[in-house]
Amino acid sequence: MNLRSQRRDDVDLNITPLIDVVFLLLIFFMVSTTFERESEINITLPEASEEYTETKLDSIEIAVDAEGRVYVNEQSLVNSQLSTIREAMRDAMHDLDDPPVVISADAKATYQLVVKVMDAARQLGLVRITFATQEIEDEDE
Repeated sequence: MNLRSQRRDDVDLNITPLIDVVFLLLIFFMVSTTFERESEINITLPEASEEYTETKLDSIEIAVDAEGRVYVNEQSLVNSQLSTIREAMRDAMHDLDDPPVVISADAKATYQLVVKVMDAARQLGLVRITFATQEIEDEDE
């Protein structure tokens, strides 16, 4: 028979590695967080609805076709360079004070050309930019 008292070891819990893991997770989440970025160009996106509104005469209408030609108020431009687009828009402004710009781009037009048109408008101080859309007919009807 063993009458000796059994010796119990004290249990120690070392929390230093746990604190290290918590700090690493905190640093990871701080570094990987994305912050909201605001755009420099304010764009008013139109809603496609059943209502048809006439474009006002005090707006600048710009059309971009699939072949890369640009039209300002139905006048064809000689090329699609930024300076040419900007000068045509300046001529179309006349004496209008901050006219809205309506961009009608073909679905197959290049994104770069639409951005050029928007950049030309921004350089002239025109910030009220809208995009013309057409109503999608329901296939269920």
